[in-house]
Amino acid sequence: MTLDLSGRLAVVTGASRGIGYFMAKELAAAGAHVIAVARTVGGLEELDDAIKAEHARTGKGEATLVPLDLADMAGIDRLGGAIHERWGKLDILVANAAVLGVITPIGHVEAKTFEKVMTINVTSTWRLIRSVDPLLRLSDAGRAIIMSSNAAHSARAFWAPYAASKAAVETMMRSWAHETQSLPLRVNAADPGATRTAMRAQVAPGEDPETLPHPSEIARRIVPLASPELKETGLIFQAKHNRFVAYRQPE
Repeated sequence: MTLDLSGRLAVVTGASRGIGYFMAKELAAAGAHVIAVARTVGGLEELDDAIKAEHARTGKGEATLVPLDLADMAGIDRLGGAIHERWGKLDILVANAAVLGVITPIGHVEAKTFEKVMTINVTSTWRLIRSVDPLLRLSDAGRAIIMSSNAAHSARAFWAPYAASKAAVETMMRSWAHETQSLPLRVNAADPGATRTAMRAQVAPGEDPETLPHPSEIARRIVPLASPELKETGLIFQAKHNRFVAYRQPE
């Protein structure tokens, strides 16, 4: 079934490149008006050109560009206020922006690096949720997609800051899903798996990127989580396997 998001409003963070860029394109192609958030103005402008070209071809999708550093917490608050003032609600949130930090023994991580990872990956995600939660509740079918990683569960050696940040994000997602399970709002995490992105190249510089799925492919698998027909909430969607998985208590 073709995904139809006509008339729906979506926020995508980290929209200037990688999975965020292609999530924004997919949402717009399905008819959504995308509020694209990123630090890199050039990347946002490229996205805007791509969405305009698609709109000219199909008549679907539009974009509003928001250059914003997610370390600017007051800026995140203003974003929610601006959405409320202009549109009165929000239908879709894709919290995608994140930084890797460093891959190194935990005792070697510099304080400023750890703090940046937590600020961008955790605190700004919480601040974004706080800013748009009231708007998503006003939608007839609010959808939140919180991008995560298998690192949250594997706890691999040398990955401590990033893994801890993604574990924290998933825990916030689960709590939010429990709080809203009686509402039309559906909240899930998405694990893209290894993808041909700049972050992956930073982690595995010797890897052949052609062996990995392109971010456009991963975005196509994840974007159905924005569907008004979605029933699942509080789960992880594994893009690699194209399936939802549930959490369970330690054994």
